[in-house]
Amino acid sequence: MTIEQIYTGCLAQGAYYITSEGEAAIIDPLREIEPYIERAKKDNVKIKYIFETHFHADFVSGHIDLAEATGATIVYGPNANPSYEVHLAADGEEFILGNVKIKTLHTPGHTMESTCYLLKDESGKDHSLFSGDTLFIGDVGRPDLAQKAASMTQEQLASTLFYSLREKILVLSDDVAVYPAHGAGSACGKNMSKETVSTIGEQRKLNYALRADMTEQEFVKEVTDGLLPPPGYFGMNVMMNKTGYENIGQVMKRGMTPLSTVAFEVAANETGALVLDTRNPQDFSAGFIPNSINIGLDGQFAPWVGAMIPDVKQQILLIADQGREEEAVKRLARVGYDYVIGFLDGGFDSWKSAGKEMDSIDRISADDFANMYEGKPNIIDVRKPGEYTAEHVDGAKSIPLDFINSEMSSFPKDEPFIIHCAGGYRSMIAASILKSRGFDNFKEVAGGYGAISKTNVPRTDYVCPSTLK
Repeated sequence: MTIEQIYTGCLAQGAYYITSEGEAAIIDPLREIEPYIERAKKDNVKIKYIFETHFHADFVSGHIDLAEATGATIVYGPNANPSYEVHLAADGEEFILGNVKIKTLHTPGHTMESTCYLLKDESGKDHSLFSGDTLFIGDVGRPDLAQKAASMTQEQLASTLFYSLREKILVLSDDVAVYPAHGAGSACGKNMSKETVSTIGEQRKLNYALRADMTEQEFVKEVTDGLLPPPGYFGMNVMMNKTGYENIGQVMKRGMTPLSTVAFEVAANETGALVLDTRNPQDFSAGFIPNSINIGLDGQFAPWVGAMIPDVKQQILLIADQGREEEAVKRLARVGYDYVIGFLDGGFDSWKSAGKEMDSIDRISADDFANMYEGKPNIIDVRKPGEYTAEHVDGAKSIPLDFINSEMSSFPKDEPFIIHCAGGYRSMIAASILKSRGFDNFKEVAGGYGAISKTNVPRTDYVCPSTLK
């Protein structure tokens, strides 16, 4: 028996590849399926099952394409009922994989179809729990995402989750390994650890939501406290996972259409497509196509695309560093943005060489910011609320990037201002959006709060986020 966690950092997502005696199972696969198929060929195993822990909100699973390509059976737990052929497992049902077994544990609460899968080794001993979004390392799944589908409040879902955890998971032995679907950085929880593997025993001791003396009322209050609104694309990804989607091969073929500068400009003017520039913030700030939005590939690219672009059906024209176009199209498809209609052939350099119109961001250093601070400028911090509360520049106003589209009126139109984030990635996203909305009276700080904290700019005293209620 082998178990491999296939972790994708930009999504903070864990898929799993399990083999035994020539048979394989995949749990929560990503959209692109070739790596799984090639790995199975290399290991000389047949993919028998594709287990889905629930209808994912933060990414589009590759289960449908993988099943079509391999003949594997898609397995969901109770209450799922998707629009395509699957095996709906009963609670407690066991699946034979080589000489091991995988047992279904229905654990509603995050969603009503949420299911964990318990791997039993060759001797029949409980070995590993693939906990999906029910149990994370240091956290549990947020109970507010499935309210509409379940016709329940988040408090009712949280109560359901309380009993799922205690009746199905905490009864397992301390030495059972825990393999969750996500780690730190995912919007599917609020307090996840950077660790991606644990044990039931460790979680029993360290996970705030699993305290032995915790009442149902305390659990409901703590897991629902401080939840930020989910990204707008979550509901659309759920529907794609539930009802089906276009084959990834067709999505990639369409997205990988090279466009000359002339063709790119025509497409931008005639289609209403959003121009998405995926270069790093420094390169973007120096020069970019007017009205383009910057979300760099070298960061949490897909989640921020989902947070900033409300409609997954939005047509997109792509700008990427040469050689990274395919990566960008693939990572967009992972979160359901299937309508990339082409990329700028030759990258931004071709646009610049053609003498086309360009724009830029007024980017300043932390030292420049420190010198300007004495003049009491308007300062806007686009980090998350918890980051701002923990520590911020004296006098700075909090407008988290997550809410920039709805909070546009909060930015000064008639007075200059300065924006920053933690390191410069998010503030450049914000800067590009502000520019596209007609703002031209601001500066952005390179290096963000990390660089500012090394200057003499006054800051609030640090408050550990774990002590905040």
